[in-house]
Amino acid sequence: MTLPMFDIQPILMGERVMLRPLMVADYDALFAVASDPEIWTMHPFPDRYKKDVFDDFFAGAIESQGAFAISDKATGEIIGGTRFASYDIVADQIEIGWTFFATAYWRTGVNREVKALMLDYIFQFVQTVVFQVGANNFRSRTAVERLGGKLVREYKRNHGGQLHDYTTYHLTRQDALSGALSASLSVQ
Repeated sequence: MTLPMFDIQPILMGERVMLRPLMVADYDALFAVASDPEIWTMHPFPDRYKKDVFDDFFAGAIESQGAFAISDKATGEIIGGTRFASYDIVADQIEIGWTFFATAYWRTGVNREVKALMLDYIFQFVQTVVFQVGANNFRSRTAVERLGGKLVREYKRNHGGQLHDYTTYHLTRQDALSGALSASLSVQ
């Protein structure tokens, strides 16, 4: 993998949330959020709320060196996680994914704020953001579509010998600036 020419884990501050690099010391707080089975009901891995399954997820997040802890600025509590991954300098793209929030933050605009912060930052460096979403995760698919993401393919993805149905969405800098997020994004 080619190292990016930008900081893949900046600190991003919004009105209600802060994103900062995920650390090993965040395990307990992030697992406390992730241990709610409701978060994973539409996900290809609906058992990610289990400690042994989450352990692998968390190890991958740390290893990625692109993962963030998402905190509520008012309380300082970790309310979820997300990450940048799969930077491709040739295709001029990066993936945003692995995002989840405590259910108390669903339908509050927090996901939109987090994505706007991430997109505003990353569109300074790449042309396209990729979202890989489980085909049956209609909650996440709807959220990506509301951001302006365009469905580019449906496919099967192999995870540990099991095939899962996935979708890929792309959001370009131009589409983001001309679409629903234009008021949130300041990238020129």
